[in-house]
Formats: sequence, structure tokens, C-alpha cells
Amino acid sequence: MIRFAVVIPAYNEVATLRDVATRALQQCTAVIVVDDGSSDGTSEAVAGLPVQLLRNAQNQGKAAALWRGAEAALALGAEVVVTLDADGQHAPEDIPRLVAAAEQHPHQIVIGARLADTGGIPRARFIANRIAAFWVSWACGQRLTDSQSGFRVYPAELFRTLRVPHGRARSFVFESEILIEAARHGHRCVLVPITALYKPGLRASHFRPVLDIVRITRMIAWKLASRGLYLQGLYRAYFRKDG
Repeated sequence: MIRFAVVIPAYNEVATLRDVATRALQQCTAVIVVDDGSSDGTSEAVAGLPVQLLRNAQNQGKAAALWRGAEAALALGAEVVVTLDADGQHAPEDIPRLVAAAEQHPHQIVIGARLADTGGIPRARFIANRIAAFWVSWACGQRLTDSQSGFRVYPAELFRTLRVPHGRARSFVFESEILIEAARHGHRCVLVPITALYKPGLRASHFRPVLDIVRITRMIAWKLASRGLYLQGLYRAYFRKDG
């Protein structure tokens, strides 16, 4: 059994993946890369590195890649699963801080939240994140200032007990939905500040601010409606002092 494993979903990330994976290996010996049907040689970027490489024959979306990577981490006996993006937005050097927070708050989800230096976030992405944060906070019953960060530490048990759709259509919906489903089962979130790293010259994000926010909001609206609008969640997130 290992304490934690790192899962890196990657789709056409040949320019950044090797650097991210190499730095992740300096923090953890169990690094799992999921090449989600890339067409640019992404898999070859980690050739020679001691990572576990999984390849999807076709692009299945981030949700499916994350789920497959998490299942591989569970097969290794990981107690917690660390996820981070392959595009260089997240600094692998922050992994120990997030894992330490997970040890202090067992059974909770730790989110690397971009709370500082938000001026580096593209404006459309920032606005989309704020909209999503409002709705996710309401549905979770906890105020989450950054609900869209993919830099997280999950208790491994969540991937055994929760049933969260992770097909291609749920690509960017999944990371919001798993927070909501986890909250329903008593798993709160702990936010650890990280810096938003948006370097010039990198490829455009796969996240589509309008379409993906519409999909996320639609999912949350259905969940709220199924719980009679869950007004106590809104109160806990925005009006209760310890929300």
C-alpha cells in the first residue's frame, strides 16, 4: 500500500507534460499519466520516465481520464489520490502542502485554490469560475471560492463509494459534480491557496467558459430541484459565519 498517487490527465500536452511529470516524480514515486487519445505525441513526451502510462485509443474527456487514473491509483493501494493538470497551470512542488492538509483533514477533499494573484487568470475564465463557484457552493452547502481547480487531493474511498457520471459529455462537469456528491455523503472541502500559473504561449484551455458553465449549471440546477432547491445549502454557503 502507498500513501498517495498522482494522476495527470493529458490531452495534446506534448509541450508541457514531461516537465510536469518530472517535477511530480520528485514529490511522489507513484505518478500515473492518462493520455486521453492525444494526436500530438503526448505519450512519447514521458518516454523513459518511471511513470505508469495509460492510453485511451480515442479522446473520452477529462472526466473519464481522471476516473481511469483514479482506478489505477486504487489498484496500487493509494490511500489518497492527487490530481493535477498537465498544462503547467499547477506547480507539482505544491503537492506536499496539499497532502499535508489531507492528513490534517482525513476524509475531506483538498482543493488547490487560486486565491492569490487572480489577476493572472484570463478574464473569461475568471468570470466563468466565479459563476460556477456560486452554484457549486450552494449545492455543497459550503462556500468554495475556487470550485474549478483540478489540483486536488481526494480520499481514495470516494472512487469506491460514489457513483458520479464520467462519460465524455461530463468532461468538465465531473469535477463539480463529485464535490456535490461528496458533500451529500459528509465530505467537506478544504481550500489550500496556490498561485494561478498562466504562462504566455501555452495552448488555449480545453475548458470552454460558456458551454461548460452552461453544462455545470444545468447539472447543479437539477440537483437543487431534486432537493427542493436546498435553501439550507445556500444559507450554509453564504450566510452562516462558519459556512
